[in-house]
Amino acid sequence: MSDHIPVLLHEAIEFLNIHDGGTYLDLTLGRAGHASEILKRIPHGRLIGFDQDPEAVEESTKKLHSIGDNFTVVRDNFANLTPRLKELNITSVDGILMDLGVSSPQLDEAARGFSYKEEAPLDMRMDPTNPLTAWIVVNTYSLPRLAEIIREYGEDKDAYLIARKIVQEREIAPIGTTTALAEMIKAAKPKVELYKKGHPAKQTFQAIRMEVNHEEETLHTALLEAPNWLSSGGRLVIISFMSLDDRAVKQRFHDLAVLEGSRHDIDLLPSQIETPKFKILTHKPILPSTEELARNHRAASAKLRALEKI
Repeated sequence: MSDHIPVLLHEAIEFLNIHDGGTYLDLTLGRAGHASEILKRIPHGRLIGFDQDPEAVEESTKKLHSIGDNFTVVRDNFANLTPRLKELNITSVDGILMDLGVSSPQLDEAARGFSYKEEAPLDMRMDPTNPLTAWIVVNTYSLPRLAEIIREYGEDKDAYLIARKIVQEREIAPIGTTTALAEMIKAAKPKVELYKKGHPAKQTFQAIRMEVNHEEETLHTALLEAPNWLSSGGRLVIISFMSLDDRAVKQRFHDLAVLEGSRHDIDLLPSQIETPKFKILTHKPILPSTEELARNHRAASAKLRALEKI
């Protein structure tokens, strides 16, 4: 199994402004790359990590135990952070981290079906108990729905052509493997697109993975609820890899930190005018350094944004 290299590690730790004795929440635990560094800094604090992937839970638990035992790993989707934190009798946390990328072990383990480079059954589930698989999406979704997913989640302008090709091919025989799907995507795209940088199937695979794992819905829920758990001075740090996610994070941070005035404010005293409860710490996203990009090509599209509760 390949190692997962945590992206923007130094920057994430710096923006979390960690202090010993605090409680910190890693909503995307993965292989504990970021979480390990948090735990090292809080021997008298507490770390709570969320992940829905049983392999990630097992591996991260082992890694964290080598550092300390002041942590709790919750096997669940981060959309359920509110009920799960209440179960743990948590009232507030001093920092929250979300790394929205797919971990290297998930991408590189062919059997998981995330990769368009290795042959595997069409799966793509982060949680193996999830009843929805990539096979179901590819072989049963209607042409309009497939095109919508590929266009919105994959941001691929050839979405309709790809969806039409998938529907045509599955009428002959079910599409069963990642490589078969990748070849269909290549065949559907205009030839000029095949000469561009990057694999032609990347965006469609991304879109199907997002649909299978309900990624946009869970992110929307987490963005609504996570800020409510921050204590005064607490920080929310989010690393995104897709423009779709980064836009959602940017908009949510703006909604929390920027209050739109009205003409009625002119009649109010300064003490009566509502002030924001949050402030944005990164008015432009933080990007990986040249050195990090040289070490880890998967960091190329990463963007970090941070928010603080006032």
